[in-house]
Amino acid sequence: MNNKVIKKEVEEYLSRYFEGKDNYNKRVYESMNYSLNAGGKRVRPLLLLASYAIYNKDYKEVIDIAAAIEMIHTYSLIHDDLPCMDNDDLRRGRPTNHKIFGYSIALLAGDGLLNEAMNIMFKYCIGKGEEALKACLMISKAASSDGMIGGQVVDILSEGKKINEDELRYMHKKKTGELIKAAVVSGAILGGAPLHDVELLSQYGDKLGLAFQIEDDILDIIGDTKIMGKTSKSDLENDKCTYVTLYGIDKCKSICRELTDECLDIIGKIQGNTELLKEITELLLKRNR
Repeated sequence: MNNKVIKKEVEEYLSRYFEGKDNYNKRVYESMNYSLNAGGKRVRPLLLLASYAIYNKDYKEVIDIAAAIEMIHTYSLIHDDLPCMDNDDLRRGRPTNHKIFGYSIALLAGDGLLNEAMNIMFKYCIGKGEEALKACLMISKAASSDGMIGGQVVDILSEGKKINEDELRYMHKKKTGELIKAAVVSGAILGGAPLHDVELLSQYGDKLGLAFQIEDDILDIIGDTKIMGKTSKSDLENDKCTYVTLYGIDKCKSICRELTDECLDIIGKIQGNTELLKEITELLLKRNR
């Protein structure tokens, strides 16, 4: 089992998901499919499957939940790119959804992906018991107004303002970190991890989520638009407060390295095959630099 093989299986699952949706409303499915299958790193589904695989080798048993969490992430990207939010023209190397399908359909495509993710999770939970419900509830809460949406609200309200480190950390933890943490922890719960490991992976998820967002802040400044597949320096243009504006590039790189090392230390305390999780952790620090 390795990162490339699992990613390919996730891609194949997602590419087939909306086949046969050709009724009068097919335009919204075309829009959903356009963004869902535009590529990307698939970080969240990979983390969920890697965490699950520590405790249960047959990771294909939860590939539908991995797909659901990618749908939630993709919905957030469609909405983030809208003119009322970040007003971006490029995502994953392609024109953003609203540039192809228009504002209204893009808005509904995002709503559709979020609801489809919930449908998948409800269906999965039927007859599966309390642990399945706990895992899917964690994912749902991570996407809620006290999770990803809440972080996005703080992001919008802080535009053009200087905010303190505590508020910035809260924004990043909610906007980006919660769904990453939920992917890791829900995978462990679904795999039957002992409580001690769930607690360790929760700590890991918190640190990884923060490192991921700080790396995003760095790449927004020094990244290449062609390599990243999205417009660089968009945070600067939107006058957003980020870790880079607060600490500078060098300090942020140092923080990312420290957080990554702490993540690897935590993984080292877990019994079982954690190689895939380690590989993903290292790759996230080095992405697109």
